[in-house]
Amino acid sequence: MTDTSPRRRIPAIRRGLWWAADYFYAGRRQLAVLTPPWTIGRPRPVPDGWQAGDAALPEIVLVPGVYEHWTFLRPLGDALAARGHRVTVVHGLGMNRRSIPATGERLARLLASRPAPSAGRVIVAHSKGGLIGKSVLVAAENGEATGDLLGVVAIATPFGGSRRAALFVDPSIRAFLPRNETIVALGQASGVNGRIVSVFGPYDPHILEGSALVGATNVEVTTAGHFRVLGAASTHEAAIDGVRHLAAVARQSPGP
Repeated sequence: MTDTSPRRRIPAIRRGLWWAADYFYAGRRQLAVLTPPWTIGRPRPVPDGWQAGDAALPEIVLVPGVYEHWTFLRPLGDALAARGHRVTVVHGLGMNRRSIPATGERLARLLASRPAPSAGRVIVAHSKGGLIGKSVLVAAENGEATGDLLGVVAIATPFGGSRRAALFVDPSIRAFLPRNETIVALGQASGVNGRIVSVFGPYDPHILEGSALVGATNVEVTTAGHFRVLGAASTHEAAIDGVRHLAAVARQSPGP
């Protein structure tokens, strides 16, 4: 399950085609956020089937990336629910533009306030969501209550930051610069990396540095892109396997 292959050179034409397909996919998923006018301001309910899972399997908490509503991750949630997992989301994040520390604290409080499932929980996240998930793992390592969190499956997450963030003026994007204080601090918190499964494709136009994380379980799937990778069957399988792996690691770990 761990990928250790070197990053390979990809022809510019292929990268351009992948980039175009990536933004086409992202545009389609963003349209899914649109709701009738009379529902604006109300939380979007999760699909009924998402809460009908097996209590013996870890509960899944979906955390989207910046400028993403949780519905952006619906294909991933559907795949996890189809395999028997209960799937939940965090309402009130909006388009996830708050800082990583602030959102991580909010998520940790929310998880701690809910009864912990006997099988534990796993955060399955995209991009910035993976950094938020790692911040919650760090909080748990420091003794904070986080609702029996087993680990994080992070998809296309800039663990080392992204130099492409320098092209933007929006502070919520520039927060991903490699020298950003939060990115540096999370990078130094390597003690939790063994509880992270990082999933990524062969090319991500937003994270030229890649998403591989030292000490984590790194999985390269066949679909390229920062967004399109979310809809790939290989990514869904990697996420399902990642949740299974984190549950097994938790079972093997000595109790407190």
